[in-house]
Amino acid sequence: MKRSILAAALLVPAVLFAQDKKAGKPFTIQGTVTHEQKPAKVFLRMRKGGENVIDSAFVKDGKFTFSGTLEEPTLASLMMVEQEAAKTVSMKRDMLAVYLDKGTISITTQDSISKATVKGSPANDAYLALNTQLKEVNEKASALQKEYRELYQAKDEEGMKKLEAKFDELDNEQKAIMKDYLKKAPGTPIGMYVINQVAGYDIVPSEIEPTFKKLSKEARNSPSGKEFAKRLQSAKKTAVGQPALAFSQATPEGKMVGLDAFRGKYLLVDFWASWCGPCRQENPNVVKAYEKFKDRGFDILGVSLDDNKDKWLKAVEADKLAWTHVSDLKGWKNAAADLYGVRAIPQNVLIDPKGKIIAKNLRGEKLEEKLEELMK
Repeated sequence: MKRSILAAALLVPAVLFAQDKKAGKPFTIQGTVTHEQKPAKVFLRMRKGGENVIDSAFVKDGKFTFSGTLEEPTLASLMMVEQEAAKTVSMKRDMLAVYLDKGTISITTQDSISKATVKGSPANDAYLALNTQLKEVNEKASALQKEYRELYQAKDEEGMKKLEAKFDELDNEQKAIMKDYLKKAPGTPIGMYVINQVAGYDIVPSEIEPTFKKLSKEARNSPSGKEFAKRLQSAKKTAVGQPALAFSQATPEGKMVGLDAFRGKYLLVDFWASWCGPCRQENPNVVKAYEKFKDRGFDILGVSLDDNKDKWLKAVEADKLAWTHVSDLKGWKNAAADLYGVRAIPQNVLIDPKGKIIAKNLRGEKLEEKLEELMK
């Protein structure tokens, strides 16, 4: 199921950006809350310089203001929290997704930030237009997610499995709408946002590169455009059919282990972490495949994106992962993960005895099916 890969999104501690003096194009948010009843505070959260950053402003006399700089149009979120005596009395998630652009942006609402009207941001206008096209499929996805959560709470694994194909269908429908949007509006200010949604975490170069090349020069030369180009090149180097990129990392005992140690076997390089829920849920499937094929020329190299050795080793023991494990304990900055363009986990790469990549991201029964096919 494609959406299983998206479940382990990176959570990065937020830092303040109000004093950020980096070069960029200035923006100002002028907010108005016309029916303010109680003291309130507004939080602005977005990605900047590769980090999640956050700023805040009090609503005074029905007004609030933010200012800063942008290197490119950026998706952000605003959350308004009512306060009393400087203490939060309501943490109701009153939130608004807004696409920031250079210049002055006005945000007006009566009392709820989620119902605000946004003016002055061409990028936000484009974002709203795309969401209008996606409205029907997004409503289907929300309903399906609700059904999936109910089955999860009921521990109905068979029912959950039946929904996976529907998730894939909706995912494909969403991407088709986005591809058509980019085809008709290659100069859109939200081009990089859209193409990242279409590409997902596991880029297929042959499918996405032609679309990327048709985006405006401004989009491709933006910070996110350059980052995407880097990801694209990495995806090319780690595509099925390419020789596996060599790396070496330390075992818990400090021994350096590289891919050469497994030459002559089918090797699954499994990127995971102790804190990754979907990884831990997938581990029983990997254990099952390992037990079935370990005596038939199959092995696994676990690459952990942990930064805490004790938690890493406790998870290895708890999940009974009886194969070789390595890590540089740098979390999301793991060198091997960066080499293979890993931006979400779990992810894996299957390498043949000669060192060539023959499959990627085999989940559940698909791993066993592929190994059975190879070892007939």
